[in-house]
Amino acid sequence: MRKAKPAQNSPPTPAPETVRPLSALLSQILVAYTLEFDNEFEREMGGAAYAGARLSLVIWLNLIRFIPPSGISVRELTILALAPQERIKHQLGCLERWGFVALQPHAGTARNAMSHGWGSGRGITAKWSVRLSAKGEKAVQIWPPLFATISRRWRGRFGDSALDRLNESLCAVVSEIDIELPYGLADVREVKEPFPPRISHNTRREPLPILLSQLLTLFAVEFEPQSLAPLVLCANVLRVLSETPVPLAEIPRRTGGSPEMTDIGWRLKPFVIVESDTVARRRSLRLSPLGREAQQNYQRLVSEIEGRWETRFGKEKIRHVNDSLNTLFDARKGDRLLIAEGMIPPPGVVRAGDTAPALGRRDVGSAAKQRARDLVGQTRMFVADPVNALPHFPLFDMNRGFGP
Repeated sequence: MRKAKPAQNSPPTPAPETVRPLSALLSQILVAYTLEFDNEFEREMGGAAYAGARLSLVIWLNLIRFIPPSGISVRELTILALAPQERIKHQLGCLERWGFVALQPHAGTARNAMSHGWGSGRGITAKWSVRLSAKGEKAVQIWPPLFATISRRWRGRFGDSALDRLNESLCAVVSEIDIELPYGLADVREVKEPFPPRISHNTRREPLPILLSQLLTLFAVEFEPQSLAPLVLCANVLRVLSETPVPLAEIPRRTGGSPEMTDIGWRLKPFVIVESDTVARRRSLRLSPLGREAQQNYQRLVSEIEGRWETRFGKEKIRHVNDSLNTLFDARKGDRLLIAEGMIPPPGVVRAGDTAPALGRRDVGSAAKQRARDLVGQTRMFVADPVNALPHFPLFDMNRGFGP
């Protein structure tokens, strides 16, 4: 006999997930590290008179670190970043609007061929040059030393032996990857050409977020061709849905993503059925047949890819990565998980409740206030229950400086 479905107006709360796939563990540790790193960056930028500079670690790893003081062309930047030119142009447009870079057309560009305003809509081409602004130069001074700062905190929190085991286990796998990958997590669905063959396999000195990001990118490289739905949707929104409607406003809490990243965008629409409750004035989501298929395919693929990695890299190496990641989630100080401590925001940042203009704005508008409330709520959720609240694949939001 089939079990009765729960009432549609009372969606069940997901049960605690004690066993998570390797990709989820990698993602949750990366998000926890990124949150702590980004908070410290924002705090130090605020101390340098750049309040609200909530630019995230991933944009440093994948783009800004390649911009020299003398400037660089968009074409050269695209090659170094191992990224599609359209993505680089979009990101540069955001960085220009937010005041971190200045874009200059090449000498042969006719004035009537240039669009006014900001961003990628201005007709940026591969020949344009990119330079850091004063704000960007200050950011470049702050970012590199933060790796040592956050590393010292994590070693003080978890102990040298736990961090050494984690780094060694990650290095043992990443050093065997045979393709060049970006230092930060990238959307591989946008990549039209295969990543080039690996030149150097020396990973011993790479910081923890680079090792985590490259393993996650490799996972995405293997997952995406076999899935109709993007990995970021499968691991988060589609994972927490079922045939029982869930209020749209509940999705960020269940996935750890921002309201913008978990909203009903064009990528998500084919996989969900949207229901409107005119009395309660809310919309709810449930899986469409295609969404259910994508969810089942995700559950199958995460297991298959992990199995392939055991064959390719060695079962013991993958087990050591799993064990080392789980160790960070087991470490406690009283009743609180130590992984949560690093996500407690310092005073002076938006996640701690401070108000600051949105990126690229001078005044604190209503959108900035709402986004600040969202950030505070998300942070409290991560700190209270990191195991269940952190996303199973990073949900990096452009409106959050490309961060979580």
